[in-house]
Amino acid sequence: MLPPGSTIGILGGGQLGRMLAVAAAQLGYKVHVYAPDAESVAAEVTAHHSQAAWDDEPRLAAFAAACAVVTYEFENVPVDTVRFLSGHVAVRPGVAGLKIAQDRLEEKSFVAGLGGRPAPFAAVPDRAALDAALAAIGAPAILKTVRMGYDGKGQARIMTPADADTAWEAIGRHAAVLEGFVTFAHEFSVILVRGIDGEVCFWDSPVNVHEGGILATSCLPPPQVVLDQQDEARALMAKIAEELDYVGVLTGEFFATDDGPVFNEMAPRVHNSGHWTIEGAVASQFENHIRAVAGLPLGSTATRALPVTMRNLIGADIADIPALLADENCHVHHYSKTEVREGRKLGHATWSGASPA
Repeated sequence: MLPPGSTIGILGGGQLGRMLAVAAAQLGYKVHVYAPDAESVAAEVTAHHSQAAWDDEPRLAAFAAACAVVTYEFENVPVDTVRFLSGHVAVRPGVAGLKIAQDRLEEKSFVAGLGGRPAPFAAVPDRAALDAALAAIGAPAILKTVRMGYDGKGQARIMTPADADTAWEAIGRHAAVLEGFVTFAHEFSVILVRGIDGEVCFWDSPVNVHEGGILATSCLPPPQVVLDQQDEARALMAKIAEELDYVGVLTGEFFATDDGPVFNEMAPRVHNSGHWTIEGAVASQFENHIRAVAGLPLGSTATRALPVTMRNLIGADIADIPALLADENCHVHHYSKTEVREGRKLGHATWSGASPA
């Protein structure tokens, strides 16, 4: 167990790193953020900040020497960066989950190999392969880049085979995976935390609503169809975490269908759909991630009170904060980002034990 006063390194400087840093401070730890970006909202609340490239090995070595353990706040940290750091300091979670999460094709194959049920999929390494994939999967379908892409980026819908050329251009003609459409009742998340000793705890699963490919709201309690499928989805995520020898918070996104839960994707980190846990759970996803990587006992994941609503403040929504603060049941989180632009997550609001006014 890391003693208080130890330094936890965080790769990435966004809002997830910011909230992890706040949780670390509450447990008596210092935080050192490493990120190449000039703007780092995480570094605003930390003791130390290194702005350097992901492949700057001298700076990475110095960063590792200053930290007792390192974690990461988003899944697009280069695998080579984590491998290099792992030779100098403990990195939790390790490289295995990161590598799989960065490759949609590898991720789906991995999950299917563990008995999970992803949407029908086919590899699309080039334009010619897209026609073959459409013949096998059918339309409508979604074309997604194999690497990178989040919040709806790197994706294009194909309603008929005639859309293939437009979709291929829309994703930049990158290697991709074609996914068949899934008919579902709800989207939901399974968020777990796994300790160094292998203990696994789950938070209640919220129902997620996306708008324009970006998460808009996460709400509890979920409808019965999600409750009926939650255990199966949890069992899969626990199997994934064990297979990866994972330490920290791990999130899986699922579709609730007539045939059971269909796996969509996983994130080897704290997750937007778990922001409700800050006010809504006994120990938040951020606190438990820090507990896990620091070797501390895990905190209770129990929900404090129902209902719970988490709403993202995206783009111009940030101007709603004065009205939200007038709601005595609303908890507001502003990420301190300076540029307001469409589709950018600038904050979130949570109601726990009450509904939005």
